[in-house]
Order: sequence, then structure tokens, then C-alpha cells
Amino acid sequence: MKYRRENYDDATLVQLYRRMLKPRLIEEKMLILLRQGKISKWFSGIGQEAISIGVASAMDKEEYILPMHRNLGVFTTREIPLQQLFSQWQGKAGGFTKGRDRSFHFGTQEYKVVGMISHLGPQLGVADGIALADLLQGRERVTAVFTGEGGTSEGDFHEALNIASVWQLPVIFCIENNGYGLSTPTSEQYNCKDLSDRGIGYGMESYTIDGNNVLEVFGKVDALCKRIRKHPQPVLLEFRTFRMRGHEEASGTKYVPDELMATWGAKDPIANYEAFLAREGLLNSAQIDAFKSEINSEINEHLQFATRESPVSFNQSNELKDVYKQFEVEQVAPKDKMENIRLVDAVSQGLKQSMEAHDNLVIMGQDIAEYGGVFKITDGFADAFGKDRVRNTPICESAIVSAAMGLSINGMKAVVEMQFADFASSGFNPIVNYLAKSHYRWGANADVVIRMPCGGDVGAGPFHSQTNEAWFTKTPGLKVAYPAFPYDAKGLLATAINDPNPVLFFEHKGLYRSIYQDVPTDYYTLPFGKATLLRKGDQITIVSYGAGVHWALRTLEEHPDIEADLIDLRTLMPLDMATIYTSLEKTGKLIILQEDSLFGGIASDISALVMENRFEYLDGPIKRVASLETPIPFSKNLEDGYLPKQRFVTALLELLAY
Repeated sequence: MKYRRENYDDATLVQLYRRMLKPRLIEEKMLILLRQGKISKWFSGIGQEAISIGVASAMDKEEYILPMHRNLGVFTTREIPLQQLFSQWQGKAGGFTKGRDRSFHFGTQEYKVVGMISHLGPQLGVADGIALADLLQGRERVTAVFTGEGGTSEGDFHEALNIASVWQLPVIFCIENNGYGLSTPTSEQYNCKDLSDRGIGYGMESYTIDGNNVLEVFGKVDALCKRIRKHPQPVLLEFRTFRMRGHEEASGTKYVPDELMATWGAKDPIANYEAFLAREGLLNSAQIDAFKSEINSEINEHLQFATRESPVSFNQSNELKDVYKQFEVEQVAPKDKMENIRLVDAVSQGLKQSMEAHDNLVIMGQDIAEYGGVFKITDGFADAFGKDRVRNTPICESAIVSAAMGLSINGMKAVVEMQFADFASSGFNPIVNYLAKSHYRWGANADVVIRMPCGGDVGAGPFHSQTNEAWFTKTPGLKVAYPAFPYDAKGLLATAINDPNPVLFFEHKGLYRSIYQDVPTDYYTLPFGKATLLRKGDQITIVSYGAGVHWALRTLEEHPDIEADLIDLRTLMPLDMATIYTSLEKTGKLIILQEDSLFGGIASDISALVMENRFEYLDGPIKRVASLETPIPFSKNLEDGYLPKQRFVTALLELLAY
């Protein structure tokens, strides 16, 4: 292995050696503990230390790094206390996730490290968001993000590269090409000579580097960082290396030919660099022994602290409390000046006033800038706030949701417009696995609102008509709002944007231009988890939300003899069961109307909660009314039959007569 000293002083050369040695010695200790059953799993980076150390050493401490399983050197180079790392790996409360996640599945704002999730791909888009926040705030910084050669086959990889290139973000994408994805060799993973070639298609500068040569890694990344800080652009780096141990220890390496192991064993980054430093007169056996003794003493001391720490104890209150970041709504009361506007106008007005209230708020979505979005909600926003804050996106929902998370990690707020709620399926993974879980796992905000134009009754067919709130009410960590009126839409949207937790904000497009209401012209907020009682009566309780509220209102207008409590939920998570219970205790009968298909919807949960907690007040069976268990058809006659409007009338009258 050839090392080029360049202009590095002696201290830098020796420091790189010490930095590589530390994770190697930690790993050797961890492998012993794994065999003793004191840690549950280990993903070894032995033989790949030069990449983590070279990249981390080239970056400033305030610059974010997003590592993977085999990047222990990133954590040690950032000087994260070993005691915390050991507690993390043992599932102790002193770790970064309080025992809620293992390995390197955590982040730490103090050390500007954001660990991976097992789905791999989303962290590439998160890096885009972090870099975008730096760019918008005028900070001359670089973000580095790691993936493996296997991860480059994921759609998130390509989406993230495309976004970074289109927006010229200062991101260094680091591919550790280590020969195998678990047991699958690279010959079965991709069909190009170099993975760095993938950057060409995205108009991106890219290089293939010897990942076992610490001076080559450090030198290239150091030069790139210095240039990119001044002239932002993304760069793709492929580090050629090899995984000397199994994907994780239990999988072993029997699938690797012996001669291949021997070839890469001879390229060990530490042994070769050690020999180079000895030839340069910078290192001798006594110094090596002294370094090892010092590092091993630190390891043993911190390991004792972590081992003595008591096992994490279960506290149900603490577990539930940490799913969301604590948030107290700042009540901003509406003023007297009103205007009669449509729901679509209320959403637009609320969004615009939030942009004025939060100068760190960024809106992202397809066609939302000059075009104003397909529903014209952001019409004129690009002129008012500039295209830095009102950003057209490529068609890549997954990476944009991830980028929104990155903006939040780096101190900003994000609103993402799904062109249609149906398309959230393309961004489902980062919503339910990144946004929803981050605060519970390591205390990170997900200050993100995802706007969801939804709903049927407009002849839009199976891919533009879903009301898919049940995908998200099921997921702990997400909040879900679903207003039926302009007044609620404006006030709830302001609250959603203020909330540091992720919010799915459903807007029924069938109501956009058909429902008018007097709405305060000034900025105001409304609390989540508070339903409204639209009609009062003693015979029956009707519960609904979204378009279902208006179907219920129309039914009551057509049947003026029915005396019903009509409850509009407004938010589905948190859900206001107290208002439902109070009404049911008075009426004794309950019918729940939802536009979504029946099975697994919010009506089922409300029904179950009432049966468990207010069964003795029921004077009849709970009725759930919903759309058919089919995709949403296009034809008007078919869609009318699909939707539950007429079935609701029948069920309501049957329950009243029970």
C-alpha cells in the first residue's frame, strides 16, 4: 500500500494512527463480550477503520456526519464518551436511546452524529435536509453520509443524489463498497464497473478511492470539504474496502473464498499504516505498546462504569411520555375581523401566515412554487417568500420526507405537500420509521407537517381519492389532523406547524371549494385533541370527521325530527374520547361515520374504546358506517355506491328504531 505524506505534519500522521487504533481495540473487546453474552449483536468494521477516521478527521466538529453500522471510528473520532457507547450497546438507560434501540441506531446533537435506521435509505435524504438547512442559514458547512454498496440499489439513494444535485447541496455521499451485502457479492448487486459512475447520471462529481489507505481518504475528503464549504455542491465517493467479518457476527464468512480473505487481510489499514509510520521514523514498538495500553485502560475503565449500571427498568409512564416531544399549544385567540372564505383559502391563508411567523419554515412539494400547487394553495408564495423557502421538488416523495427530517434535525421547520394523499405511500417508510420513531428513540424533534389532499366524491379514481388516515393513526409518534371546516383548517394548521412533532394534515379536496365559513383574517391557533359538538340532541350520538361531517349534517337537515349530538373529531391523533363519552352517557346510542373503508379504520377503535369503557350506557349496538371494502372506483355511479352516504341514512334510522 502506497502512502503519500503530502504536507501533513508529524502530529497529524500519528493522530490518524491513534484514531484508527482506538475503534479496532474497542471492537476486539466487544467481540469478547459478544461471546460472553454481554452484548446482543455486533456489526464489525474491522479492516475498514481508515474510511471512518479519514472522513471524520477531515470534518469540523459542528458538521453533521450520518454513519452506518461499521463506522465506530466516526463516534470515537468525535470523542463520544465510551461509557455512553458501552451503555448503548448493553441496552442500559445511560445509552443514547435509554435501552430502546441497539447498536448505532441513535443520534446525538451534542456530537453532531445522526445514526442509521435498519431501512438504510432514508438517512441519505436526511443528509440532504441537514445540508439544505446549512445552505439556507448561510453556514459554510459540509454534511457527510454513509451507505454500503448494497444500499445504492435502494430508490432512496437515487432520490437523494438527484435532490442534492438539483439543489447543489454540500453533501458528501460515502459508499463503503465492502464486497458483500450480507452474503450477496457485488457481482449480483450491480452491473457497472465502479459505483462512483452512478454520480455521472446525476451531474455529480465522483471518485473511487482506496478505502484502506487512511491518507488517501483523509486527503481527498479534506480537500473536498475545504472547497465545498465555499462552493456548495454534492460529491459521490466510492471507498473500495472489504468486510473481514460477517455482516454481523452470527452470519460468519463461510461464503467468502479463502484467497479473497487473504488478499484483503494483507491490505489491513492499521498494519500497513503502522509500517509506513515506522519507516518514516514516527512510530516504534514502544510507542505502539504505550498507545494500546492507554486506550485499553480507557476501554476497561468505561466498560466497568457501564457494566455496573443497573439494567434499564420499565416505567410505562416514561415510555408513553417519550413517544412525543412535550408541546403545549400557545393559544393565539382569533380576532374579530372575519371574512367568508372557502376551505382551500383557509389552508392557504394559514400556511402563509405561518411562513410569516416562522422565518425558518420551508415548504417543499411538487409544482408548489410558480405554479402554486395543483390546488393553488401556494399560489404567489414563491414571490412572497422566495424559492429558497418555497421549493419545487423532483418526484421523489421518500427523499423529500427524509429531507424534511434533516431540516428539523438542523433547527428548521418543514411542510411537505403530498400532491395527493395517495402518493404518501411512496414516502411511507420515512414517515412511519423515521419521523414517527425518532423522539422515542433518541429525543430528536421531527418538526414536520405533511399536507395530505385526500378524499373521494370527485370522480378521481383509485389513485387520487383515498382517505388513508388509518395508515398513520396506527403508528405511535405521529399526530393526525382532519378538519372539516375552514375555521378549523386554518387554526389547526397553525398549531401543526408550531408543534415539534410530526403531523399528517388531511385536507379533503372535495371540500376545498364547496365549503365556506366566516374565518378570522388574522393568525390564530386551535388545540389538538378537542372535538366540536355541532348539533345537540338526546336521541343519538353521531361521530364523524372530514366530509363525513357534512354528509351527517345534510342527513339531519333532511330529517329534522332526529335529535342528535353531532361530533366533529377534528383531530384523530390525539383523539377526544371524553367528548364522545359525555355525549353517549346522555344519548345511549352511537353511530360512527367515516369515508375510509370499514376494516381497521378509526371507527373500529372508537367502537372498541366505548365497549371497554362505557358499555353500561349503551341502549343499542354501536353502528359503524364506512365505504365499501374495494378500491375507489372512477365512474360516478360506482363511486356513489362505494361511498357510505346512503348507507349512513339507513343505519341511522335502524339504530334510532332499535
